Parts: sequence; structure tokens; C-alpha cells
Amino acid sequence: MAVVRYNTADINLLARLLRAEAEGEGTKGMMLVGNVGINRIRANCSDFKGLRTIPNMVFQPHAFEATTKGYFYQRARESERRLARRSANGESTWPGKYSLWYFRPVGNCPSTWYNQPLVGQYRLHCFYEPTATECQNVYNTF
Repeated sequence: MAVVRYNTADINLLARLLRAEAEGEGTKGMMLVGNVGINRIRANCSDFKGLRTIPNMVFQPHAFEATTKGYFYQRARESERRLARRSANGESTWPGKYSLWYFRPVGNCPSTWYNQPLVGQYRLHCFYEPTATECQNVYNTF
């Protein structure tokens, strides 16, 4: 069952984001990007208030570097579309399960990112979760 509403165009858009942001991180890395994106829609808190759709999330200003780079505009492949559907249907894995932020630092992962605690690292990306008091919705099961 979907945790966010989507249609075919939304899945293609999310799949392009997964590919552009994390293709080099493999299947799990792309899935983690999907987790973060879907969490942003579900959370409705912090920097992500009012994001209700996949296009709102993908094109939120300054949210994903890939949307400002040419690589984002490559077509989605079926493998990325499958991952996008899995994310939109609520499948998640650590460290993306409740994360709202990730980034790829030059060195080691800082212990916090904009005052959010580090919860884990997958390959080159660091993942950060909000506090439960700040963003309760991301921890709710739908």
C-alpha cells in the first residue's frame, strides 16, 4: 500500500532523482535516496512543510543538487522505476528509514548536520534523522 499518492509520471520523476543522486551507490544507495524523499513528503515539518507530492519534493528549491545538473535529465530505467515504486509504497531500510537529510561530505560524516543527529552512513553518504519532537510524522506508520 502506498504511503504517498503517485502516478506513472511521479514514479518516473522519482526514478530519475534516484539515478541522478545515487546511481554510483548501487541499488541500496538509490533506495535510501527514495526513503529520504518519501520521508520528506510524509513528515510535513522543518524545511519540508507543505510538500504533499513527489514533484513538490523533487523540485523543492535547493533540496537536491541533481535537479540543477544535467545528469538529472537522463531517462529513468525500469530498475530505478521499481526502486521508486518500492519507496513510494513505504519500503525503507536503515539508515534511510526515518532520515530527512543526506549528503556526501569531503571527509568523514559530521556528528550533526544542521543540528540533526547522524544516524548512519552508506558508502559515501551520511544520513540524518530529525528529533521526534521536531518531526513526529516521519516516525508514524501509515
